[in-house]
Amino acid sequence: MKGLPVGKLVGVFGIKGELKCAPNSLGESAIAAGREFAFQADGEGERLRCSSARKHHERLVVAFENISTVERARELVGRELYSEADEIELGPGEYLDRDLIGLRLLDESGRELGAVVDVQHLPAQDCLVIGASRALVPLVRAFSPAVDLAAGTIVMSLPAGLLEP
Repeated sequence: MKGLPVGKLVGVFGIKGELKCAPNSLGESAIAAGREFAFQADGEGERLRCSSARKHHERLVVAFENISTVERARELVGRELYSEADEIELGPGEYLDRDLIGLRLLDESGRELGAVVDVQHLPAQDCLVIGASRALVPLVRAFSPAVDLAAGTIVMSLPAGLLEP
């Protein structure tokens, strides 16, 4: 199974091989002691088991088994951490991008507006990319999104003209 990115190793911490980690929103729940991580999305190549994960001044600091020197830790700086999807805990109303792609976007009356072809994570908010026109629909609470994975739909109350060219 393809792994999902959960964070990036951004620097060495101290002299015992610990690393500073910048987790993404998925990584907040996935990066923990005892869990194994890959450095490639396909899970191939080197894998390391996390021996500790702790906060230090709002920064996540991690240690891995068999990484005990600054020199070895420096080799890992800049690498992405990937975790299996079943290791990631999603909160209510949270979805993986791959779960949303392919869903049909409907308005409140049930009229189909297009299919989700991608999800973009922009600074202001996440956006659904709809159909061949690649129109962006902000995935915001104000549009009252109702995601039904079983039915394959997202129902939203969109302002008039949002999907107009």
